[in-house]
Amino acid sequence: MAIESLPLSLHPLIQDYWLDRFFEDSLHSTLCFRTIADREQVPIGIGETVTKTRTGLLAPVVTPLDPATDSALDNGLTAESWTIEQYTLGLDTYGATIDLNIETSLVAIDNLFLINATKLGLHALQSLDRLARKALFSVYLGGNTSVTASPGAPATTLRVDTVVGFESVAVNGALTPVSAETPMAVTVGNTVYSLIGAARDVANVSSLAALGGASGTLTFAAPVTVADPSFGAAVVSAVAPAILRPNGRQASSQLVNGDRFTLQLVLAAVALLRDNNVPDFDGTYNCYLDNTTLLALFGDPDFKQLIAGDADSEPCRAGQMSKLLGVNFVATTEAPQQILPLTGKRIRRALVCGRGALIEGDFQGQSPSDPGPAPAHQQIIDGVCLVVREPLDRFQEIITQSWKWRGGFCVPTDITADPTVLPTASPSYWKRAVVIECL
Repeated sequence: MAIESLPLSLHPLIQDYWLDRFFEDSLHSTLCFRTIADREQVPIGIGETVTKTRTGLLAPVVTPLDPATDSALDNGLTAESWTIEQYTLGLDTYGATIDLNIETSLVAIDNLFLINATKLGLHALQSLDRLARKALFSVYLGGNTSVTASPGAPATTLRVDTVVGFESVAVNGALTPVSAETPMAVTVGNTVYSLIGAARDVANVSSLAALGGASGTLTFAAPVTVADPSFGAAVVSAVAPAILRPNGRQASSQLVNGDRFTLQLVLAAVALLRDNNVPDFDGTYNCYLDNTTLLALFGDPDFKQLIAGDADSEPCRAGQMSKLLGVNFVATTEAPQQILPLTGKRIRRALVCGRGALIEGDFQGQSPSDPGPAPAHQQIIDGVCLVVREPLDRFQEIITQSWKWRGGFCVPTDITADPTVLPTASPSYWKRAVVIECL
C-alpha cells in the first residue's frame, strides 16, 4: 500500500523508504605480497632484532695439484673456508582499535560488533600486506636511482632521489656502511665512480618514499664530471638488484610513452632468476602486477603471435591470464604505482620473484598459550591477535576491539652465490626478485 493512500496525518509516522537492516560490503583490496614471505616464529627472550646467518659454498677446484709439493704433511694443500652472510630481522608492534558502545549497537540496523571485527581483520591483513610490499620494493628498487639536481661544476657530492641501496657494502658476509675504507662502485651516467658516503635528508622528498625510498646525497672519492650527472641521469650501484625497463631505459625518469609491459621483459626476468638458480613455486615463478599492466600484454606482438589461432586458450576465453611460459601472473590492486612529479606520467611496477625473496618473523610471545597473564578475549588468526576488552567505563557500556601484530619483514641477501660458485650468478646482493618498470 502506498503512503499516499493513508490519511495525511499519518504520513509523518511512516518512513518513506525502507532502511536495509544490513550494511553492504565496500570494495576492498586484493592482497598478495605477504604470501611471498616464508613465515618464521621468533622465540621469546631474544631481543628486538634477530640476526640470521647463511653459509656459502667452497669454490670449485679446476687446477691439478703439483706433484712437487706433495711431500710435506699438508700434501701441497691449503686449508679452505666457506663464506657466510648475515641479515637482520627487526621486530615492531602494529595495531589499531575501535570503540563500541553496547547500547548503540543494540539499536543499530546490524550487529556492529561483528562488523567492527570484520573491518579490523581486513585492516590488519591490508596493513601487513603493505609492510611486506614496502620491505620487498625498498630493497629491490635500491641501488638504482636518478640525479635530482645537476651540479654546475665538477663536485664530489651528488643529490639523488633515493640513497637506499647505496649505504652498505658486504664485508665478510655482513653489510657494512660505505666509507673510504669500504667503497662501492657506482655508475653515474656512463662513468664508474667510487662511492665513499651516503647521507639521508632530514626531510624525505623522495618520489619513492611510500616504498621505502629516502632522498639524500652521495659522496664520491673523486669529483663527478658535469657531463655525467645531468638531471634525471641514472645512478646505479654495481651490486644493485636487477630492474628491467622497456627499450633499454636506464632510469625510471627516462621512461616515455610507448614503454609498455611486454612478454620479452617477463621472460628476461625469468632468465635472470634461473641464472641465479632461484627456487621457484612448484615449477613457476610468480609475477605480481596490476590489471592494467597485465592488459598491456594483449597488445604485445609476441603475445599475440603466441596465442594466435588458439580461440580456446585462457586469454582468449577469459580476457585475462594466470599462467604462461613458466610464469604465474598474480593480478593485485596493491601493485605500486608512482606519478612522476615533473611529467605527471604514471610508472607501473611488476615484481617477478621466486621462493625465499621475503621472510616474515612473527613474535612467539604474542600467542595466548604462552606462560604469563593474557587477556580473556583474544584470538590469534593468521599471526594477528584480535583483542576484545571488557567495558571499563563507569556505566560499563563501551567495549574496545583491537588488533595487534608483533613482528617484521626482511629481505635476505644472497651474497655468497657469486660467479666463483655459480658461474651464471649476477653481482647483485639480492637475487630472488626482479622489478619490471613501464608506463
